[in-house]
Amino acid sequence: QVQVVESGGGSVESGGSLRLSCAASVHRYRENNMGWFRQAPGKEREGVAAIDYDGRTDYVDSVKGRFTISRDNVKNTLFLQMNSLKPEDTAMYYCAAGSSIPRSLLPTYDYWGQGTQVTVSS
Repeated sequence: QVQVVESGGGSVESGGSLRLSCAASVHRYRENNMGWFRQAPGKEREGVAAIDYDGRTDYVDSVKGRFTISRDNVKNTLFLQMNSLKPEDTAMYYCAAGSSIPRSLLPTYDYWGQGTQVTVSS
């Protein structure tokens, strides 16, 4: 049974940092393309960052230079380091696994977590 579980969300002030983690029990994790998405109230789900099986990454323009996606293929864990957070980063953040498209920022993934809330106050 595939499980994708996020952790690390919370409330921070503008300019602060958070590190999200995602434990993914997917088959052959190291071969999976992985991504982070977010959804704010009243908005569509947005691709934030993605990483392929070789560690190559892509980001939505609004987080470039502030967020870093990485993966640990030994511990089957995905990370999202978020620095210089802004109030507009406030959203539920979701981990996704299993896209056939490397570094996809579209919701083309087979497996999704339940999300972890990130709230940034001004």
